[in-house]
Amino acid sequence: MPPLDGPAQIWTIIIPVKETAVAKTRLRGHSAQQRAALAVAFALDAATAAHDCGLVRRVVAVSNDDRARDRLEALGIDVLADVPDAGINPALSHAADQVRARDPRAALAAMSADLPALRGSVLTDAIERAGTASRWFVADRYGTGTTLLAARPGVDLDPQFGRHSAAAHRSSGAVALDGAGLDGLRGDVDTEQDLRSAVILGVGRYTRAALTSMGMAVAGL
Repeated sequence: MPPLDGPAQIWTIIIPVKETAVAKTRLRGHSAQQRAALAVAFALDAATAAHDCGLVRRVVAVSNDDRARDRLEALGIDVLADVPDAGINPALSHAADQVRARDPRAALAAMSADLPALRGSVLTDAIERAGTASRWFVADRYGTGTTLLAARPGVDLDPQFGRHSAAAHRSSGAVALDGAGLDGLRGDVDTEQDLRSAVILGVGRYTRAALTSMGMAVAGL
């Protein structure tokens, strides 16, 4: 096992998964049923990528959605109930507390669920690039949102996701991780254009299967 005081420590990834019935409302070219299916598929691909990262020991999802929970648990992902049920940041803080109650020295990262083009190797690269930064984040492709927020052992995660979260995390002292090669980690999907961009990067098996079932040509939508 890598040393806990080095950049290659073993991480726990926490993925918040919204109620799929109300997820992805900005994918206006899709029906409510299709949006729900895509939301689950995005989460499955993001969780799979996290699971495939060699520096990740545990992947935890936070969700009250039965459909997402069942599919994630089938992949071997631990699912915690969103007990506060008061928004993404309380959910992440609750999950972080639960993880560290079990493993006080856990290195934590909160990661978006809607990253269908993420690969485990990209997540590994991001963690290694962060080096010894105590708390750091990755902004979305637009530079305004956050797709991943990480905190080393003993450091409060202090999630501030939401509108202009990149600026909020930077102001709270987190270091912005920049550089090329992180497109899959920056590519969260909210709009039809985001989905097209993810398809161009190459979506994971679950999103590919969902899109194919909807009769869409994954090569170009």
